[in-house]
This record gives sequence, structure tokens and C-alpha cells, in this order.
Amino acid sequence: MKFNILINEGPYTHQASDTAFQFASAVFESGHEVVRVFFYHDGVHNATRLGAPPVDDRNVIARWVKLAEDYNIDMAVCVAASLRRGVLSDESASQSGRAIANLDQHFKVAGFGHFIEGAIIADRTVVFGD
Repeated sequence: MKFNILINEGPYTHQASDTAFQFASAVFESGHEVVRVFFYHDGVHNATRLGAPPVDDRNVIARWVKLAEDYNIDMAVCVAASLRRGVLSDESASQSGRAIANLDQHFKVAGFGHFIEGAIIADRTVVFGD
């Protein structure tokens, strides 16, 4: 079975990102596939490379990066949501005159149509967060 995942919450705001990560891990462990993980609204904060949680806390962002590396997952952040929240790729930082980009290299910026495409390809779409 193929899954498309939408995450609407930041990594430390609510349980949504943790639960989505656990779900995606279970999908792979069960021999199924994640077509795409799309980060929307505050979920784009899952893609910043500047997060530095205390060593005794879970590193949600590092978990997503490891999962992407292990399974070659297509992980995308909504372009409009990321710009509004200051999660910037090299290109968007340059275009907006910002000195630094903070989007982790394992994520790409995409329009909402990219999420819709994932929903068409997948057998199921699962949404985490409001």
C-alpha cells in the first residue's frame, strides 16, 4: 500500500509530528511505501536545519532526516507556508534578501499541487495535526 502523509504541526507544538514519524516508520517496517511527506502550515518547521533541542530531548527534525536518508522519501514543504514562517531554501532566501537559508537539504520547497499529486499516486492520504 502507498501512503501520502500531510503534517500540519511543528515538531514540538503538539504530538502530530511525532505520531506522523512513528506512522511513517511503521509503514516502511510493514513493507509498504510512503509516496510523499508534505509539511504544511506550522508543519514546515519540521524542515529547519537550525533546530537544536537539548541533548536529553528527542530531535524530531533529525528523525525525519534519518528516515529520508534511509528510505529516499520525497519530503516537501509548502512554499507559501514556509515563506510566511521563515523556513527558507537557498533560492527563497536569496530572492527575499535574507542572509541565511535554513531549509534542511533533505526537504524541497513545493506548491500544494505537489501534495495533491501525492494523493493521486497514493492509495491513502493520512493527515496529522489540525
